[in-house]
Amino acid sequence: MKVSYFPGCTLRTKAKQLDVYARRSAEVLGVELEEIENWQCCGGVFTTSRDEIATKLSSVRALAEAGKKGQPLVSVCSACHNVIKQTNNAMQKDAEFASKVNSYLAPDLSYNGETQVLHYLELLRDVIGFDKIAEKVVKPFKGKKIAAYYGCLLLRPNTVMRMDDPENPKIIEDFIRAIGAEPVIYPYRNECCGGYIAIEDAASAKKKSNKVTESAANNGADIIITACPLCRYNLEKNGSEIPVIYFTELLAEALGVKED
Repeated sequence: MKVSYFPGCTLRTKAKQLDVYARRSAEVLGVELEEIENWQCCGGVFTTSRDEIATKLSSVRALAEAGKKGQPLVSVCSACHNVIKQTNNAMQKDAEFASKVNSYLAPDLSYNGETQVLHYLELLRDVIGFDKIAEKVVKPFKGKKIAAYYGCLLLRPNTVMRMDDPENPKIIEDFIRAIGAEPVIYPYRNECCGGYIAIEDAASAKKKSNKVTESAANNGADIIITACPLCRYNLEKNGSEIPVIYFTELLAEALGVKED
């Protein structure tokens, strides 16, 4: 099976190994990630201003390229996924916005929200299946207690993202079970880590991050996993007492393809 792939800036610069792990794992699971040609930054954040067009264009071009191939568009970074999916929703439901966006595209390119947008976790759950992943695991994390950290971008706004219950999600916990570990449920698993205010208010960002990591540790977690590179960086930078690991790294290790 082939899917279009949007790696995003962070996984192609500061976090290259996380991209490598995603590709290696997908190959083992029978999926080929076809990187979108000439992709650019997704825009970083989705603004609700209807006349703000420029930062949406790169996401629309990626969506259109996937659409031409008849493939879903998959991203690994929660921030990229959030921006791309919200942009796609706007193209589907806001005719005025879609008209303005299409006026900026190449003469032979038009897009109106036809492409299916998937986070890599949704690819694992809905396309491959966690039961099939469990069958492929060669190095299960037996005896490990792992805390899922969702952050604020993966699940919200729920009216658009529709990945899971925003208050009581389970997709990452089910992933943790598939790789042989025990999920830890703790109070701050879907609260903001403060990553977006780290520059202007480092103290507040640290306080938010510490609440997350301390809550996970106090509930018995050996490891925290996340699906957002910024969350991972922020939690580590602010002094997590337990390791913070990206989910693709754990997947690659469980599947036996983590080696450099």
